[in-house]
Amino acid sequence: MIMTRTLSLFVLLVAFVMPTQANDSQLDSVVSVDWLTQHLNDPNLVVLDSTVYFNISPKDGITYQSGLQSYLEGHIPGARFADLIHHLSDQQSPFENAMPSPEAFQTAVEELGISNHSNVVIYSKDNHAWATRVWWMLAWAGHENIAILDGGFAAWEAAGHPISSEQESYPLGHFTLNLKPGLVADQNAVKAAIDDRNIAIVDALPRPHYDGDFTMYQRPGHIPSAVNVSASMMVNFKREFISTDEVSLMLESDPNTPVITYCGSGVAASSVAFNLKRAGFENVAVYMGSLQEWTADPNNPMMTPY
Repeated sequence: MIMTRTLSLFVLLVAFVMPTQANDSQLDSVVSVDWLTQHLNDPNLVVLDSTVYFNISPKDGITYQSGLQSYLEGHIPGARFADLIHHLSDQQSPFENAMPSPEAFQTAVEELGISNHSNVVIYSKDNHAWATRVWWMLAWAGHENIAILDGGFAAWEAAGHPISSEQESYPLGHFTLNLKPGLVADQNAVKAAIDDRNIAIVDALPRPHYDGDFTMYQRPGHIPSAVNVSASMMVNFKREFISTDEVSLMLESDPNTPVITYCGSGVAASSVAFNLKRAGFENVAVYMGSLQEWTADPNNPMMTPY
């Protein structure tokens, strides 16, 4: 009896002092190049290249181009290509970068070899906001262990780490949806928030667009009551994320305040939302339709400071 009790006590002590496997695998929302170098061969790790390029012209407006060709020319070894233009958006929608249905997103995630136990690290070669868009969509689908590579592909390349041009092969994943609908807002939620002082609406576009000096959508200006926190301010000149303290100072709201972010099509808005989450704001949603949807309806109000 004494031996049994001693053994039970030993087991309890070991369980107390030893970290669990779940804690070992828990990812921070941002990881460094050094971290990725150390974990690149982890069996549960999935690295995603989410690169998208876009161009703005007076004639064609905004045009988007998949970064697939750039991925094929060179990527972090083992990375898979998350094609936001063709596979991770609703191809039937009249709007660019529209959210896919949950079922379509589940299929696309499994085709990337992602399962519920996977640790996912996302990067982009160009604008960091594409990586945060994928992060937000995976969070919406209920995935937990997701991180953004701080500094993106440029940081990996600058550190002198190897680059691959091989197309990766991998088995299908098994991903069960656990949707978090509160992470995505629709038009009705935005309309209700305009006159609700307890909800903050955040415009993630550049200041000149917010002011209506120019527009990429059907009407200039911003949604009434929205404040401007541009996604470009979320990173420094090295494309590394600013500190959470700096993020908090950009929004004069309590961390318990519900926040809805928007931009043109929910990409820059995902960057601001992601960083607000990092800074401790728990109740954050992205209006994925954003101004391309909002300005298409003449009944939806817009305003400028002039």
